Amino acid sequence: MATLTYFGLPEAWIALVLGVDHLLDMGRSATNVVGNSVAAAVVAKWEGELDEVDPELAKASA
Repeated sequence: MATLTYFGLPEAWIALVLGVDHLLDMGRSATNVVGNSVAAAVVAKWEGELDEVDPELAKASA
């Protein structure tokens, strides 16, 4: 609230700021999930712990 008043914005704008931030937060969360997944896969590959998937087996289970 103090930041809005400092910049001369009315307090009613807090709903707009929170609405926009909610959308941006979903994007930040998705980015974090993808980044963590890629990092885990890379480390597993480097350590030799990543199992390779046989393409024929993947087709059969789909």
